[in-house]
Amino acid sequence: MPAVSRVLPEDQDATVTQLRPGSPDIANLMLGEFLRQCREERGLKQADLAYVIRASVSKVSRLERGESPPRPRDVDDLVEYMKLSRQERRTVERLLDQARDSRWYQKFSDVTPTYLRRLIALEGSAREIRTYENQVIPGVLQTREYAVSLARAVRRNEREAERVGELRQERQKYLREARLHRNLRLTALIDEGVLRRPRGGARVMLEQLEFLLQQFDAKRTNIRIVPFDCVGDVAPPYAVAQLDFPSEGPADIVYVEHINGADYITRADMVDKYRNDLHQLMRVAADRAESKRLIRKAIGRLES
Repeated sequence: MPAVSRVLPEDQDATVTQLRPGSPDIANLMLGEFLRQCREERGLKQADLAYVIRASVSKVSRLERGESPPRPRDVDDLVEYMKLSRQERRTVERLLDQARDSRWYQKFSDVTPTYLRRLIALEGSAREIRTYENQVIPGVLQTREYAVSLARAVRRNEREAERVGELRQERQKYLREARLHRNLRLTALIDEGVLRRPRGGARVMLEQLEFLLQQFDAKRTNIRIVPFDCVGDVAPPYAVAQLDFPSEGPADIVYVEHINGADYITRADMVDKYRNDLHQLMRVAADRAESKRLIRKAIGRLES
């Protein structure tokens, strides 16, 4: 269930956040939305908060819309003024940390759009990641050369494509450490068709599939192939990732990526729907042994 349950009006669109290149940072948006919810639950107006932080109403409005970077001092003053609970304070602290985060992935900002960069940041705080891919191997399981081959299809600059490969390696290292030290669980559901698309050519695809086989033995990693004859009625026609967070973290989210942007979904009932969809996919997916057999079969086709 979501870490912080928020029941919103049916017509509330703020919990489906559409990000495009140049959009406000998702952490700013999530923090602003959470502060707005806390304010409205207490019957306060934006003018009340503006007085507390010695600012204009328009500044509070921009803060709640995620359009301006939050100042820690302002956030602390609002937390005290609204008398947030201990759990609400922990949520604000986590979101504020994410909003001002400058960790390892920032050095790849030149080759990573904002909407994807924030997903990578949020992955580091999750307790469980579930992902479904119907076109490519999930990014968290891609080899460097496979990632570079995908990047070359959309980038003319070879150096940029190589840096995308470096990002994939750093991301895997970070999540591997999280699985070892924070008990992060990763479930990857992969459409069988992905195994038959030799991205980057036979050599690159062979290396990728062999790496995928090795990951079956990785700690707290669950890889399942969704066979062709199972996807029709239950599989979404797009890739989706769902992140669950600890109780002191932000609300659980669903990430749905498009060709030039992404949706971040945080409303509890919508997150639960996607969670149930992924559980249903898991039920029809091949078991561990059959999934490995399907990957080996794909390897055999490339080697023949």
